[in-house]
Amino acid sequence: MRATRARSFRAAALACAVLSAAGTLSACGLGGADQPTIAHKHALTIGVKEDQPSLGVKEKNGTYQGFDVDVATYIAGRLGVPKDRITWRTTNSSVREKALADGTVDMIVATYSITAKRKRVVTFAGPYYVAHQDTLVAPGNSAIHAVRDLKGRKICAVTGSNSWRRVIEERKIAAVPVQAPTYGACMDDLAAGKLDAVSTDDLILAGFAAGRPGKIINAPFTDEKYGVGLKKGDLEGCEQINRAITAMYQDGTAARLLTKWFGKSGLKLTTSVPQFEGCS
Repeated sequence: MRATRARSFRAAALACAVLSAAGTLSACGLGGADQPTIAHKHALTIGVKEDQPSLGVKEKNGTYQGFDVDVATYIAGRLGVPKDRITWRTTNSSVREKALADGTVDMIVATYSITAKRKRVVTFAGPYYVAHQDTLVAPGNSAIHAVRDLKGRKICAVTGSNSWRRVIEERKIAAVPVQAPTYGACMDDLAAGKLDAVSTDDLILAGFAAGRPGKIINAPFTDEKYGVGLKKGDLEGCEQINRAITAMYQDGTAARLLTKWFGKSGLKLTTSVPQFEGCS
């Protein structure tokens, strides 16, 4: 029996070597249909936020709604997965990489900015939108007009987010970071007077500003490329999602969704296909 298994193993190894030389790896479980990818799944678990108004909010009945949710639904449809075969999972900034790596979610559409550091452990499709970092201050605050005015001010530092680092580390502005688990918690702290400002992507701020006291200072200072996060190495899934994003802009869906969720925000919305980063 052992001899037979050994001969079978050697035969399989030889076949894989031949296929490898021919550039065909799927039969060896090293690529093609056997490579882990969302491209051929019949159902998807998608990570989103649950506390970001207009982007990702979990309703009392357990459903999710927002721009990111609609974008994810459109992309899934283009991949052949209808809405009734999508499972939504709250995925906060602090656990996004882990959730993709361990398969808790198949993809993440949750204001997930593409960065060089993140690209080492995550494959990103997109971006599906390019936002810009801005700053929200409490009503009546007339001392903060630009990012440089955050010097010495208390700003929110959400676990797993890069926004506060862009102020303190990239811009070298000596603001005071105050830790919080989510941007919803940031808004509560701002309302309670524990913070002077919340600085992050303008779409996130616009969603919160629509339902809470505060004002966006309209002084953007970065480009935030929102990507669709995939398990590292899923290049086939990445390429298919990029085609879906292109279609979303070309058929007018992106413009319709942006207007639906942010049309009254006063932000200048971009409705042309973003420049993709390339799958890696």
